[in-house]
Amino acid sequence: MQSKALTPQEYLFNLPEDRKEVMQKLRNSIIKNIPQGFEEVMSYGMLGFVVPHSIYPDGYHCDPKLPLPFMNLASQKNFIALYHMGIYANEQLYNWFVTEYPKHCKTKLDMGKSCIRFKKMDDIPFELISELAGKVSVTDWIKTYETAFKR
Repeated sequence: MQSKALTPQEYLFNLPEDRKEVMQKLRNSIIKNIPQGFEEVMSYGMLGFVVPHSIYPDGYHCDPKLPLPFMNLASQKNFIALYHMGIYANEQLYNWFVTEYPKHCKTKLDMGKSCIRFKKMDDIPFELISELAGKVSVTDWIKTYETAFKR
């Protein structure tokens, strides 16, 4: 479900009531911990955290007009999704997250390549997401991205 919101605040305002508090808490967990240099924007109809063109002028290889994506957060129909490109591109980070997840949640990890799905609003590992958000600097993300994706 892509939102037509133009700002993160508008996105949050338009969420169903039962998602607003959880989404705001997840957003705050990311904002408080994500390293300096990442910028919050609307990206692909979701809350996005990107490397702006002012830091990485090449932009995203799929569409260089777009800033380099890093994380997205979205309220989908049946779950909340956290998309984290670093997990997809960095096996060490992926392994850390998969190992840590059961220590923070009662539910089984529901994860695609970079998409973590939270179906139970009362079992979201906010502390783990906070830690995940702070694990990769802008410089490290650019290096990983150029190694893993950019050809």
